[in-house]
Formats: sequence, C-alpha cells, structure tokens
Amino acid sequence: MENTLFYDKKTGWDRMSEADEAAMQDYAEGYKAFLDEAKTERDAVRRLAAMAEAKGFSAYERGMELHAGDKYYKINRNKGIILFVIGRDGLKNGINLSAAHLDAPRIDIRTIPLYEDNGMALFKTHYYGGIKKYQWTTIPLELRGVVCRVTDDGVESIDVRIGDRPGDPLFVISDLLIHLATDQMGKTLQKGIAAEDMNVLVGSKPSKSDVDTSDKIKLWVMEFLNQEYGITEEDFLSAELCCVPAFKACDIGFDRSFVGAYGHDDRVCSYPAATALLDLEEIPDKTAMTILVDKEEIGSDGVTGMQSKFFDTLVADLCRADGVLFEECIERSTCLSADVCNAFDPNYPSVSEKRNDARANCGVALVKYTGSRGKSGSSDATAELMAKMRHCFNKNGVIWQTGQLGKVDQGGGGTVAMFMANRNIDTVDCGVPVLCMHAPFEVIAKLDLFAAYNGFKAFYAMK
Repeated sequence: MENTLFYDKKTGWDRMSEADEAAMQDYAEGYKAFLDEAKTERDAVRRLAAMAEAKGFSAYERGMELHAGDKYYKINRNKGIILFVIGRDGLKNGINLSAAHLDAPRIDIRTIPLYEDNGMALFKTHYYGGIKKYQWTTIPLELRGVVCRVTDDGVESIDVRIGDRPGDPLFVISDLLIHLATDQMGKTLQKGIAAEDMNVLVGSKPSKSDVDTSDKIKLWVMEFLNQEYGITEEDFLSAELCCVPAFKACDIGFDRSFVGAYGHDDRVCSYPAATALLDLEEIPDKTAMTILVDKEEIGSDGVTGMQSKFFDTLVADLCRADGVLFEECIERSTCLSADVCNAFDPNYPSVSEKRNDARANCGVALVKYTGSRGKSGSSDATAELMAKMRHCFNKNGVIWQTGQLGKVDQGGGGTVAMFMANRNIDTVDCGVPVLCMHAPFEVIAKLDLFAAYNGFKAFYAMK
C-alpha cells in the first residue's frame, strides 16, 4: 500500500507518457531557438512581441475599451513587456499574474570603451550582475546592443549584432597562460581575475589612412564601425552594448534530457510564463497577465525594473477602463514570481540541503522564501497561498516540487517577489531549478521546463 503520510520529491519521469515526452521535446526546441535569439532583454522583448502578434495580441494604448478575451501587450522602453488577456470578470476580481525578468549576467561595454595598447585594440568593460569573473575569460563572445546616434534630425537608434551569423567574427577576454600564472594561481578565485583587466580583444590591424594619429589600430576599428553602422567614437556615449556568450543552446547528455545554454536565469521562466499565456485556448475567469522586466540582476531598480511604476500605471489604466478601483484589483490579485532556484548538484552537496533543495527532473519548484541569512530580502509566501498553489497544480496534473536556495547561511539570493508582495499582492516564487546558475553556460532539465509551462497554464486559468 502506498504511504500517503510521507512526502518526498519524486522524479517526474514516472508520470510522463510517451505523448507527454514528445510534447516536451518539441517545446524544448522552441525554447532553444528563443534562447539563441533573445540573448539581451531588447532581443527578448522584440521576439516576444512578434510571438504575441502571431497569436492575435495587439499593442495596448491608454483609453482602449476592454472586453473579455481581448489580448494585448505593452512594451516598456524596448526592455520590458507585459502580456495580458482580459478575463470574463474583467479586473474586479484581480489578476492572475506572473512576473519574470529578461536580463541575465553579461559583460557591458563602457561609455568610452575603445583603446589601443601594444598592437591590439580593446574595449573596456563593466560586468553586469553577479558573476564569477574567471568564467568569462577565454570563451567566445558576441557583441549585441544598440547605439543611439545624434543627427540633425534628432536621434537614430542602430541595432548592433555581431557574432551570431555564419561567418561573423567573435570576441574574447584573454587570460594568462599557465606558464606565467604563478602569482595569479596563488590568489583566491574571487581575486584571480580583476574587473579592470576584463578587456575585450576587438582587433589588431592598423588603418592605411593618412590621418595623423599614433592609434592606427583603434582608427581601423572606428573606420569599420563607421562604415558598417555610421557611428563615430562619440556615439558610444549614447550606446548600450554588451558581450554575451556565443554558445548556441544545445541538448546535454546521452538521453538529451538537459538543455545547456547562456541565459536560463531567467529566460527559462519568462519563456514558459509568456508562452503559457499566449497558448490559452479559453477565456479565463480572471484576467491573466505576465510582466517581463529588466534589471533584476542588479536590484530591480530603474525605469525598466520591477520597482518602476510601469506595471502600476498599466493596471491603473485597465482598472479605469473597467470601472474598477485599482487598490481593489491589486489586493485580489495573485502573483507567481517566476524565477529560478538552484538544482541540487551532486558535485557540490556540501552547500545544499537535500531535503529542501529542488532536484532536476522533479518539476517546477514552488519556493516559499528566498533571501539570505534570516530570510533577508524575501517576501516569504503565506501558508494559505502555498496551499492554494498546491491545489491548483495537483488538480491539473502539474509535475511540481518545492525548493529553496541552499543551506541556511550558505549564501542566498533574491527575486522580484518582494516587490510584487510590497504592492499588496499575494506572491510566491515559482520556477525552474538550474545547475551552474550565473555561469556563461547554465543547465536545466527539459522536464522541469515543460512542467513550468503546464504550471503557468493552470495558474492563469485558476479562479
């Protein structure tokens, strides 16, 4: 007889039919294609807007009338997006909301980046988010972003994207050869690579121009950029450029059960949160929404972060159009903070707590609290909300588990959950377990990805 009194995390493979596995593999292929396209938040927003329009969504403008079943999206400064479907109840009973982030750790290019030194041209950089700096040396990098030129007619935005097309050059941050690294090898991992030394190699060919300058290699680079993009060095002052890993998303393992790629944190949650909404077949009772933001990796501040008023302004607009009090809608809403947690790694068991950390292939993880030390920086979801989500997932056959962020006092981290909870919205973290989080190449299980998709679909339909 099955023991119903004990609880244990169980592999989801025992609950997967052949049809489920085929659907999972197909879904993972779409996700991999998204990862290769959406390596920056701007790329992600552009791609998600196109996906939404293909599913019948249209851009929302203030003052539009609302009807049950209407599908809209709203973009915030090309770096965040909200997708929503108006439910049968409109806004009066609140929103079933998911919130994820589109940014990921990367190497940003500085405002005045280009210089020449000893026969090489390099870019000065500033790393973005929490990284192990040594992991970002000696790997192939792409250059992506936008340069805003100032012209006589105003401002012109130019997309820059080098490294993802066949035949494109790539870039690299060099590291010391082992033969000369005695001093470096004696340092801690934290200090082995200095941030000021993380300069990106971009060229070594001198210009043939007659321009009087000693920086002929730097001049060649600027000549190339001017010819390709029409920019001058001053245009770097109004640019957002970054280097991201040039790795393509790929299957990992003999059984192809994992996906390895750059940017799983947090696109492995933002993608299923968005696609589950786009794939809703019936009009939900409550309005369903996902907000995908920027800046989570550096504190969620700024005009495109979760602490901005973008979300509040849009919901207030919708409430006015529906004749509903904003505060009433907010207090009746529920949010899944769609962010990743760590997957238990048998190579590093000492930092995890086996009973409570999430495991690969056990499904999407509900994380009651994150934070560090004494739950600092965590909203700590209520018992009632945890039970509500248990009921929703169990009722709809979602493969799920619980998770946390390692042993107490080992470290920790945060999500956007507290910023949603601070708005008076019942909020709990819900996401996919990740191996090698914040590395240039992270790993997730396809089963957990597909479980997240099914979990968000069930949540959006929840009454």
